[in-house]
Parts: sequence; C-alpha cells; structure tokens
Amino acid sequence: MTRPWFALALYAVYMGLAFGWRSIRQRRATGSTGFRGISGPPGSLPWLGGVLFALAMLLGVAAPVAEIAGWIGPLVEPGPLVVGLGAIATITGILGTLWSQGAMGESWRIGVSEAERTSLVTRGPFALVRNPIFSFMMLAALGLALVLPNAAALASFVALVAAIELQVRVVEEPYLLRTHGDAYAAYCAKVGRFLPGLGLRVQSRLL
Repeated sequence: MTRPWFALALYAVYMGLAFGWRSIRQRRATGSTGFRGISGPPGSLPWLGGVLFALAMLLGVAAPVAEIAGWIGPLVEPGPLVVGLGAIATITGILGTLWSQGAMGESWRIGVSEAERTSLVTRGPFALVRNPIFSFMMLAALGLALVLPNAAALASFVALVAAIELQVRVVEEPYLLRTHGDAYAAYCAKVGRFLPGLGLRVQSRLL
C-alpha cells in the first residue's frame, strides 16, 4: 500500500470510529448524537473555531485524495522511520481519542449548548489533562502529516490546532467555569490544558 492510500485508510478509520461510531453509540445511550454544532454568531471567535475545525477535517481527507489523484505531491519525501513514527502517532491518537471519549460517558458532546449541564469529568485521562480528546486529536493529525507531508496535510494540522485553541479558550473553558464554578477553577489549577502540568490556570486567569 502506498503512503497516500495508507494515510487515507488511517483517516477513514479515525473518522469512522471517533465521530461515526461514537455518535451512534451516544445516540443509543442518550437519544442524542451529542452534536451541538458551531457556537457563536458568524464572524465571532467561537464561530471561527468551528469553521476551522470543519476545514481541518476536510483538508484531512483532501490530503491523501489529492496526492492519489496527482494534484499535489509531498513537500519532502519521508523515510521509513518517519512514516513508521507517523503511523504510531496516528494510531496512538485514534486509540487515545476513543479512550477519552469513553471516559466522558454520557457527557460527551461535539460543541456546547448553554441549556445543558453535563457532569464535570475528571477521571481516566481527564485526571492527567483537561482536554485529552483534543490532545489525542492533535497527535493523530501530526502523525498523518508525518506519513503524508504535503501542503494539505500540514494545513489540516495547523487549522486543527488553531480551531482547538479557540474552542477550548473562548467556548468550552468559559462554559465549564460558568457551569461548575469553583470546582472547575480548582481542577484547572491542578490539571494541565493539553499536556500534564502545562497550562494550569486559576479562576481569575482562566482565559
């Protein structure tokens, strides 16, 4: 299997499990897929984060398809070691995403609804970082960019990181602070944002 086809297969498995299968499972458990859509009015930072996230997903599938079709080529030709490391990072990212989603249980959502009050999850991977799903998603995207280092894959990774930063900083963390108050502030003070020990915040400096 050539690298573009391998990357496309990894991406299809990732999307199928992390979004398709997870949404079906959530619907069976709660009656809802968990999808809440893009937050904020058009042009706002929350809206921009949602748009960038959708763009990252589209670029993720476009990267291998465009290379298979011959529309673009790799920026550099990765060696077997780099491809192997990329594959390991991608698979780890997929498994970690599923693990983190499972730890959220019925509280899992894509997006935020102000009308909902979900539980504050601090178990499993959430005991190590506040946003493990996003951490593992970024790891998977980085791995795919190593397997298939073309412009679309790199743009997908950059768009995803920007989208996650906006979603976490201007949508999810403020929502969780409003919802859970001191309990969430205390959690932020001892658990890192994306990596253990990094991005610790107290209530007055959450953003």
